[in-house]
Amino acid sequence: MIIIAGTLHVQPSDRDRYLAGVADVTRRARATPGCLDFTQAADPLDPARITVFERWESDDRLDRFRAAGAPPADLPPLRGADVHKYRISSVEAP
Repeated sequence: MIIIAGTLHVQPSDRDRYLAGVADVTRRARATPGCLDFTQAADPLDPARITVFERWESDDRLDRFRAAGAPPADLPPLRGADVHKYRISSVEAP
């Protein structure tokens, strides 16, 4: 299993426009075979921060999704990003 997780940073005034702009990306990802979860969401405390969380069955499934299309070109610019890929070897109940 692959997890993509981290944060994106935009101007606070751009956050809602950024999230609206990627809503279709979220819909397409969730409909893609191998996507177990996909979210880009507003942080409840920091108006410039967007939390990213994706869960995929495999690198192959993730790569196929990414190759299928780019994000919209008219998104507000990112001021920063701290997003990483994690390879998960096992899953347990909390």
